[in-house]
Amino acid sequence: MAGSTFGTLFRLSTFGESHGTAIGGVIDGVPSNISLDLEKIQIELDRRKPGQSAIVTQRKETDTVQFLSGIFEGKTTGTPIGFVIPNEDQKSGDYEHLKEAYRPSHADFTFDKKYGIRDYRGGGRSSARETASRVVAGAIAKQILDSLGIEFSTYVDQVGSIRLNDSSFFLMDAIESSPVRCPDLKTAERMEELIREVRKDGDTIGGCVKCMIINVPVGLGEPVFDKLHAELGKAMFSINAVKGVEFGSGFSAVEMRGSEHNDLFNADSTTKTNFSGGIQGGISNGMPIEFRVAFKPVATLIKTQSTIDSKGEIVELEGKGRHDACVVPRAVPIVEAMAAIVILDFYLRNKAVSL
Repeated sequence: MAGSTFGTLFRLSTFGESHGTAIGGVIDGVPSNISLDLEKIQIELDRRKPGQSAIVTQRKETDTVQFLSGIFEGKTTGTPIGFVIPNEDQKSGDYEHLKEAYRPSHADFTFDKKYGIRDYRGGGRSSARETASRVVAGAIAKQILDSLGIEFSTYVDQVGSIRLNDSSFFLMDAIESSPVRCPDLKTAERMEELIREVRKDGDTIGGCVKCMIINVPVGLGEPVFDKLHAELGKAMFSINAVKGVEFGSGFSAVEMRGSEHNDLFNADSTTKTNFSGGIQGGISNGMPIEFRVAFKPVATLIKTQSTIDSKGEIVELEGKGRHDACVVPRAVPIVEAMAAIVILDFYLRNKAVSL
């Protein structure tokens, strides 16, 4: 399938379906002789895996990654890193009712019309389960970036109409202190209560993930087509259920005047404000990179809905199966992983700009 590879120098190709034997990938462009902490990679996968709390899908997967190549005695060899993540808890029978019917606002209809065939079990290739492979690549990228002093803080800052109004850089301990992954406990409790209510009603709800990256060097990003925020935007929009991405001031900038919005310089080349979100002219300016990612309500409901089948007839679609009522708690490590892949890729590309 075209479109299964992402990146220029640091590249990830993924394969596998939700209810197949396994999912996995190949990571190319990883420099040699880099020590990797495999336990930290598994921790990142554990943050994304299903069944981790009462407010997410109860599919039980250990998401244990098995590396096949590219790592020897704990260090990268410079050759492609191949890996697999076995699928262990497929209940394909839960999807028999989708064999002919298309879920509204899901990829069922478009996949079938594009390819003339689809794996209806859990959505096949369009399932968010594919994102586990991205988390592996992102975890490796994060370890390399960490050695360069580049750090990430990614958390849920909105569920439905409940929003955290804070732009602070939070440590992982604060973010992981609640199943919602909102670092403010009072706000997190309100978010969790809302998700439980929506889940009890058989419905779903959307939310936003905030990502901050600090200590990014000046100069990452290419002019015109390969702007840093353009590539980060593409990375985010490749994640299932993403409907919007905004950097820095985002859409609120339309209400401001230039005299308000301009980030004035300090003597040390930092800026007094960060409405640019750390990116100017498509190139990092050394300030924290800040962006928000909006996720729609999950399309699969535990409710009966009217839809069409493969014959074009209107049918009633019974809602059943194991699904997230709100995807954002599990999306946090995915957003962070994709951001890390982009930042490392541009860091490596920048090494080729001049001698």
